[in-house]
Amino acid sequence: MPKPRSNERLRRYWDKHARSYDRQMRFFDRTLFAESRTWVCSQADGDVLEVAVGTGLNLPLYPPGVRLTGIEWSPKMLAIARRRADELGRTADLREADAQALPFPDAAFDTVVCTLSLCAIPDDQCAIAEMSRVLKPGGRLLLLDHVPSTVFPLRAVQRLIELVTVPLGGEHLLRRPLPRVQAAGLQIEQRGRFKLGIVERLAARKPTAASADG
Repeated sequence: MPKPRSNERLRRYWDKHARSYDRQMRFFDRTLFAESRTWVCSQADGDVLEVAVGTGLNLPLYPPGVRLTGIEWSPKMLAIARRRADELGRTADLREADAQALPFPDAAFDTVVCTLSLCAIPDDQCAIAEMSRVLKPGGRLLLLDHVPSTVFPLRAVQRLIELVTVPLGGEHLLRRPLPRVQAAGLQIEQRGRFKLGIVERLAARKPTAASADG
């Protein structure tokens, strides 16, 4: 777990960039991620937790019947998400919290969603373990993130970019959630990589006691 002082520095960084975040993401959603947010959110069901909800860009994409909770550790990004929920008429419990220490009991949610955020959570392994903890047995984890390219020259460029993005805002380009999810004991049901391997999305299920025994 990162030191509190490091967490505070990163929180200030994302607070500073909250107002420009949507504008920046419009470009990446258009050129890299395409329909991947919709692919993730459309599969959410029941009691849903979105980890690192950011400015709420996913809010219009969830099915109308879900009961949505979202956490975000940047107060200024969370304020934008709350305004967006109000404008959409979307009922959602949006609260300030840390993905590395989720303030929920075990087995609280049917679905956990995290899009384009594990790259910037300081301890991604801890965050995935927390997501697994709050999932009900049989519940699903739905993830979208940018990952190391399958093309070596692009991977080398990503490594160079990290020399700036990691010290500045804690944003990693060479992380890959898949092995972390597998290590947490979740069963991969769907996954795909796109855009020269830079984009990966996956769906994994938390085993029930019966499936774990079998």
